[in-house]
Amino acid sequence: MQQKIVVKVSMDGDKKTRKALKIAVSISGVESASFVGSDKDQIAVTGEGIDSVELTTLLRKKVGYTELVSVGPVEAKKEEPKPTVQVDPYEYYYHSYGVPYYYVSPY
Repeated sequence: MQQKIVVKVSMDGDKKTRKALKIAVSISGVESASFVGSDKDQIAVTGEGIDSVELTTLLRKKVGYTELVSVGPVEAKKEEPKPTVQVDPYEYYYHSYGVPYYYVSPY
C-alpha cells in the first residue's frame, strides 16, 4: 500500500537541503520525495513500505532537528474522462506546388 510521510526538517542552507533530500531518497521503498510547505521546510516522501522512524532518525543524525508531521495513505487521483476529438485527415490537405524550375532539365 502506498503511503505518504511528511517530515519537517530544520534546513539552514542549500547544502543541508540537498543532503536531506538525498537521505530521504536513499531509503528503500521511496518512489518520490519533494519539498512542501510555505517555507519549503517539509519533505513529503511517497512510496511503499517506508519506515518513518528510520527516516526521521537518519535525518536527525545527519541534518538536524526533524519532526514527523504526518503518516498516511496516498490519496488516489480521480481521473476524469477526457472528451475525444475527431480530426478529419483530409481537412488540412495542402496542394503541392510542383517541382522547382532548377530541378527540371531543359532536355
